Amino acid sequence: MEEQPDNTRTAFADGPRLLADIGATHARFALQTAPGTYRSVRVLKCDDYSGIVPMLRFYLAEHADTRLHHGALALANPVDGDYVRMTNRPWEFSTDAVRRELGLDTLLIVNDFTALAMAIPGLKESDLMQVGPGKPVPGAVLGVLGPGTGLGVSGGIPTVDGFVTLGSEGGHVNFAPSDEREFAILQTAWREWSHVSNERLISGPGMEIIHRALAERNKVEAPARTSAEIITGALDDKDPLCLEVLECFCGMLGGAAANLAVTLGAFGGIFIGGGIVPRLGEWFRTSPFRTRFEAKGRFSSYLSDIPTYVISTPHVAFDGVANILSEHLRGRSGGNTLMDRIHKLRPELTPAEQRVAALVLEQPRLVLNEPIAGIAKLADVSQPTVIRFCRSLGFLGLADFKLKFASSLTGSIPVRHSQVRGSDSTHDLSAKVIDNTISAILQFRDQLDVRAIDRAIELVSRAKRVEFYAMGNSRVVALDGQHKFFRFRIPTALYGDSHLFKLAAELLGPGDVVVAISNSGRLPDLLSAVEAARAAGADVIAICNSQSPLARRADVLLAVDHAEDSTHFLAMISRILQLLLIDIMAVGISVDVHHARALPPAAVEGEGEGRRALISHLDS
Repeated sequence: MEEQPDNTRTAFADGPRLLADIGATHARFALQTAPGTYRSVRVLKCDDYSGIVPMLRFYLAEHADTRLHHGALALANPVDGDYVRMTNRPWEFSTDAVRRELGLDTLLIVNDFTALAMAIPGLKESDLMQVGPGKPVPGAVLGVLGPGTGLGVSGGIPTVDGFVTLGSEGGHVNFAPSDEREFAILQTAWREWSHVSNERLISGPGMEIIHRALAERNKVEAPARTSAEIITGALDDKDPLCLEVLECFCGMLGGAAANLAVTLGAFGGIFIGGGIVPRLGEWFRTSPFRTRFEAKGRFSSYLSDIPTYVISTPHVAFDGVANILSEHLRGRSGGNTLMDRIHKLRPELTPAEQRVAALVLEQPRLVLNEPIAGIAKLADVSQPTVIRFCRSLGFLGLADFKLKFASSLTGSIPVRHSQVRGSDSTHDLSAKVIDNTISAILQFRDQLDVRAIDRAIELVSRAKRVEFYAMGNSRVVALDGQHKFFRFRIPTALYGDSHLFKLAAELLGPGDVVVAISNSGRLPDLLSAVEAARAAGADVIAICNSQSPLARRADVLLAVDHAEDSTHFLAMISRILQLLLIDIMAVGISVDVHHARALPPAAVEGEGEGRRALISHLDS
């Protein structure tokens, strides 16, 4: 795998992408600069860090001059929703909170063996070591497993237009002994756990349990060894007990692999990754693994046709997690893979479903805005046909389809934006106003400049005085900010009269802060006041459009780039986004250490707690 940029390949337009493969023991990081090209590969010990954020920050500190927009992490853990609690480490975190803290636009967290399965279709023959006979059936299901600190299990299902991976925790199925020796090992494990899964024994820590159990069974005095010491003792020192442990371990792995193969019908092959087996090298070919794999009674011939491979290429999870991230970003950057899928699958649909496909391809935005009854009527099909069309594409139903389709069409968060029509009922127009606002907020969240917000919080927290300058619709936002910041005992004032802007600004000095709020960012009196404030030594925070003259005159820009024609229409959504920036700053000020230090002791020790209680976002 390359670690240096390959100039023959096209680099990503939005810069390098952060990739990581985080296990229970080690974490591997890289920056992907182009498809298949990785640089700055680092391996870190998880024990050296208190959590995932400190570890990410340590790695990213070496790349402080590189602006990263997108990242994806493969994690040795079940991943279900935003909140992740690791099984083999005392780490827990919110994916979205990590994304915001790192200033990324995109952060995906996926199971490590899901990522491994996604990498397999791209592996070359030189990346694999085949163990035993068998040939893969083209287009067939494949299985993936691998022992490391735990036992990862996944699978892959080829489809007409890609490859679908299975999110699995198959490593936690009950361990089933195949002979008296394995039953003795199970009895040893039962002393510690009432439920013994495959992962308890077919893993690095499991190898150590096997060593202890066999030493006891064989009545051999043997010091406790780590899995690495057992492997060295077997392969280098030819220690009889270590060799027996390794043979027993590989036999158990063969049994688990066979169970996975018959469960999935994995005629595409069984692929073994993880941190242990690749270290066994050629010895693994002659281990009991393959014999045990085929020892399935009536199904021995069934399994003898299925090939088994050891993945020998390093950092293979990078390829898988990069593929998942790339697929996700294609839908958000204009490369509309979902439209391509509909084109490709259209001939395989029923005639009625094809009419739905034609409507989607010809009028995609109309489909997004119509309920199921409207879509069915426009396509001249029944409502169940619309549902069958969505399920033919792999979605749960129309709502699931619309979420993904909106994302691939607009490059935005998949909440639809709908124009209110004169014929809409109160219920419909209420839903559309709320949906449009939610859509804008979620897009706004992904575009936030976290560094600018940090700087704004720092300036306001230390300010001797804060003055808000705003007119019209923005004056409501300034008033909200004045009320909030005054609660933190920061002297604040609000000026909503353009004639007073410059007079007030000329009275400011170093340590004072102006918060200028404007939809257009072009009001001459406001621009003049901002220049006067800066000339007097004050700092200026602008909440406005990033392309406006006000943005160019500010020390800190908090951009609100939602397109709203405020010259002809009453601005609504941009006002909500401006208010959100005030709220973000208020919460940040409430927890800001520098501000707490600047307060009188009584305020910090006594009234400080009362001040925090005013912020509903904070944990009291």
